[in-house]
Amino acid sequence: MIYWVTTILVSALLSLSAASYVFHQGTIDGVRDLGFPNFFRLELAALKFIAAIILVIPAIPVEVKEWAYSGVALFILTAIIAHVVHKDSFVITLVNLFFFGLLLTSRAYLYK
Repeated sequence: MIYWVTTILVSALLSLSAASYVFHQGTIDGVRDLGFPNFFRLELAALKFIAAIILVIPAIPVEVKEWAYSGVALFILTAIIAHVVHKDSFVITLVNLFFFGLLLTSRAYLYK
């Protein structure tokens, strides 16, 4: 139960984030303000959406899920560093840490 609740939350957050990278002007501007090029924003959107799908489909091999977890963890850590260096609100860091905690919990229960 813990696995599915955290995994669905992670996948939902990834999907919402991916959509905002493509459709929400504030997010598009925010990624640019952090210093990332536009193509990187689109790559992140695609990779987040792919990871969200991989994590929730039971038939996908565990090895592929491990890569998705690793990629999402790398993204979250990069986001934390980018927002800290940009001197954004500490609330953004807390949200990313919460998201990281959900990801770690989902991953921990993957094999249980």
